[in-house]
Amino acid sequence: MPTRILPAVGDPDAARAVATLLGQLPDAEPAPPVPDSTQLVDALARLAAESLDALPEVVLVHERIGPVPALDLVREVALRFPAVGVVLITADSGPGLLSAAMDSGARGLVSLPLGYEELAGRVQAAAQWSAGFRRHLGGGAAELLTGPGGTVVTVSGAKGGVGTTLTAVQLALAARASGRTVALLDLDLQSGDLASYLDVQFRRSAADLAAINDISPRVLQDAVYVHETGLSLLLAPAEGERGEEVTDRTARQIVSALRGRHDVVVVDCGARLDSANAAAVEMADTALLVTTPDVIAVRAAKRTVRMWERLQVRKAEETVSVVNRHSRSSEIQPPLVQKITGTRIAGVTVPAAYKELQAVVDAGRLHELDARSTVKQALWTLAAELGLTGPPADAPATPGKQLARAGDRGSLGLRRRGGGR
Repeated sequence: MPTRILPAVGDPDAARAVATLLGQLPDAEPAPPVPDSTQLVDALARLAAESLDALPEVVLVHERIGPVPALDLVREVALRFPAVGVVLITADSGPGLLSAAMDSGARGLVSLPLGYEELAGRVQAAAQWSAGFRRHLGGGAAELLTGPGGTVVTVSGAKGGVGTTLTAVQLALAARASGRTVALLDLDLQSGDLASYLDVQFRRSAADLAAINDISPRVLQDAVYVHETGLSLLLAPAEGERGEEVTDRTARQIVSALRGRHDVVVVDCGARLDSANAAAVEMADTALLVTTPDVIAVRAAKRTVRMWERLQVRKAEETVSVVNRHSRSSEIQPPLVQKITGTRIAGVTVPAAYKELQAVVDAGRLHELDARSTVKQALWTLAAELGLTGPPADAPATPGKQLARAGDRGSLGLRRRGGGR
């Protein structure tokens, strides 16, 4: 059986050299090189959605791939697509990098400049490992195609004050009420208010994990606050300046650690873009963008979507817009939001009913919002629409199309570090 190989090489000259050598390997079916980490993970996700047999046996990752660093990409591919053998191409073949590559999940290392014998040997070894792994999976292959972990949903705001945190909290509560284990992560690192909304005083935060290279279950447990509702909370730092300590790499590690221990991870990304919450948006199974039906907010939503596309964070068609504070008298209706932003629109709109929220918001007890609240009913129905829960018992059946789950894009980073408002 021929060995299918998918190379990920950003440099055109290096890509040609790799393609030339791969074409000389016996019983090899090399695919055209993909130029960046985003396209690699997208391609693997599409193939995994078809079947285990559609995935290539070997993925080659060049050391100068971008925007994600090569070792981070190796780790992500190994975690999300464990039946694929990953081989790293690098000029540094020393024991330090070899150890780091093995720790990340690579099945081998090929040194630069490329040599036919070494490349052939590493590819063959990785392909044999992949074939053995797939035989071992047997009937359980479907469950292990994309590795372990729960569903990640990010909630971002088109601008401040559109209801991002409210949406994130209620989605998490809805998922928890259905019996799932749920983590709620605050990546609005400079001005996150989850602690205030849920009446929490806790000194640990996401910034405490910034200096840790490998987040173990024990380390994660020490940083997480278990709320009275059963939600596992990982809060933003109380000192906003500490938010700069949380890099895109830290965010990827945190989200991966949370998704490995929870059925659902909801991430409040706030209304500003930085490298940390951009990484979370890229990793997400579903990325929500909350807006209100007014000109300023919709323009801000359009700017956000275009910025995500320029920075290769997420495509517009892979983003779901949620219209908050909606009423039938609004001049801007959901179809117009969809047309302007190019995103998909959630089948549920959230009504303009702030009076229902004022008491619990002022008291910092958002989790005690009355079940009869139309806002809660809409958001819990949205949770069901996103597949986070079944139809809640205390929410009326609201018609709305079922949103297909976006393909798992894997853990990718910003092309440029740090974003602006």
